[in-house]
Amino acid sequence: MNIDLHIHSSFSDGAFTPAELIARAIEQNVSVIAIADHDSVAGISQASIEGKTSSVEVISAVELSTQFQSWSDVHLLGYGIDHSDEAFLKNLDGFRSRRDRRNDEILNAVNELLLFQGRIPIDHNRVRSFARGSLGRPHIARALLELGYVSNVEDAFRRYLVPCNVPKSYWPIEEAIAEIHRIGGVAVLAHPTSISRDASILTSAIAELQDHGLDGIEVYNNMGWLTEIEFLRRTAKERGLIITAGSDFHGIEEGLEIGRGREGIRFDSSLLPPLYDRMSLYENR
Repeated sequence: MNIDLHIHSSFSDGAFTPAELIARAIEQNVSVIAIADHDSVAGISQASIEGKTSSVEVISAVELSTQFQSWSDVHLLGYGIDHSDEAFLKNLDGFRSRRDRRNDEILNAVNELLLFQGRIPIDHNRVRSFARGSLGRPHIARALLELGYVSNVEDAFRRYLVPCNVPKSYWPIEEAIAEIHRIGGVAVLAHPTSISRDASILTSAIAELQDHGLDGIEVYNNMGWLTEIEFLRRTAKERGLIITAGSDFHGIEEGLEIGRGREGIRFDSSLLPPLYDRMSLYENR
């Protein structure tokens, strides 16, 4: 049985609705998924309803943007969370409002650059039509692609979105881990090599995060190379951390598909029992 525990829907910065993601999972023979939108849980209920009618299990999840030491935008996944918790939803609303303002500022900066280049600017409503939830940078990238200003998503980020970036607001990772635990969830570090590709630095960072309550790491992902994935697997085993796997699928990345990692590797359901055990532990506290 194939799984994918890191998928984004149109309720954050993905291209597809939860229902469309369920259909795509079925096409890819993926039986268990987690909709892990950025600072949003709005797509979980719709995905769960669709999943029940299609025999696709949906794990409630979220991806929080956090600050850890000097690193900003460290992504923390929460699995098995109570996505109806009012205090948590209030926190997410605050982050989402700040993110919406940031993304509008980024789009304005991109349009200024396009005007400087003698190009027609992007219509805000056109970009928002891609985003059923919060507007995100991938939606701007999609608009740039449609207008023929860039050749692919990476080109859009390199030429426009990175130069026009606006700093984010971040949740301190220690507080984010505690909050995920409070609402019954399991805290997992997403694509760890985004912190550092230096093995000694990453080992130290993971150890400190485990001291703060980190439950696991996303070993199998599309950001790490195969040698790095093997390093993460050994590190997780040595430290007794849960191992998860996810594509980080948004729907606009060239060559990336639900249920597949680096070089097309499949994510196997043998990873699920330890995750389920830890989810049950926090749920029953």
